[in-house]
Amino acid sequence: MKSLISCLALAVAVTFSGLSQAENLPDLKGRTIVAVTENAYTPLNFVDPTTGEGIGWEYDAMNEIARRLNAKVDWQLSSWDTMIQGVKQGQYDIGMDGITINAERAQQIDFSIPYMTSQQFMLVRADETRFDDAKSFAANKDLQFGAQPGTTNFYVAVYDVLDGNEDNPRITLLETFGASVQALKTGDVDSVLMDATSARGYIGANPGAFKIVGGPLGTEDFGFILTPGSDLRQPINAAIMSMQKDGTMDALNQKWFFDYNQHH
Repeated sequence: MKSLISCLALAVAVTFSGLSQAENLPDLKGRTIVAVTENAYTPLNFVDPTTGEGIGWEYDAMNEIARRLNAKVDWQLSSWDTMIQGVKQGQYDIGMDGITINAERAQQIDFSIPYMTSQQFMLVRADETRFDDAKSFAANKDLQFGAQPGTTNFYVAVYDVLDGNEDNPRITLLETFGASVQALKTGDVDSVLMDATSARGYIGANPGAFKIVGGPLGTEDFGFILTPGSDLRQPINAAIMSMQKDGTMDALNQKWFFDYNQHH
């Protein structure tokens, strides 16, 4: 989920919806693409509190990809724990939820080229003073992570911060990413790992509630997932590359990681 997130300040504020195609792209002749997300990963995909509709970076990106390819998007919702299987079985054509490209998942589904590169950071309450990095967190056995099972956030907590034991009782498992952040806010857990994009989103949406401590705990590429062997992979890759070349990705970053946070 573009250049590194740390470089987003260089993003140009252009209107992405009106940008012309950088090159000739495949024509899908009005085909409907069934896309699935979770609506629980601000600012990539979440529910607009005023309209109840799904919005976010990934919605805008996928809608623009479809526009460039002369296709329509049929948006569906799925929980994280069933999304990959649903795409694998062809229930959906394409899935997105800040999904990290890795070898294990690539055995089950196809990935697009990366549309975003991110790093994991420790989000904590703004008044936290007991630790200031991963090492001091790991050293204090009273401290708890909140994490959604099977996610990059969970695995980084296990292998990059704690002892490599996936059953470590210092990780409180929660059903959604948003629930992990709420548990942090209420003091039920002491840190949630997330990419810098989402961390900025939550900090911006909750002034004075959160902060980031320590440095990055790894770099990951986000990709769309597709049914194995999908004929959509190459057209979608071509559209992503055209959006990277003509500034559309930078404009999306500006809209969702800066402008949105400043007004919410």
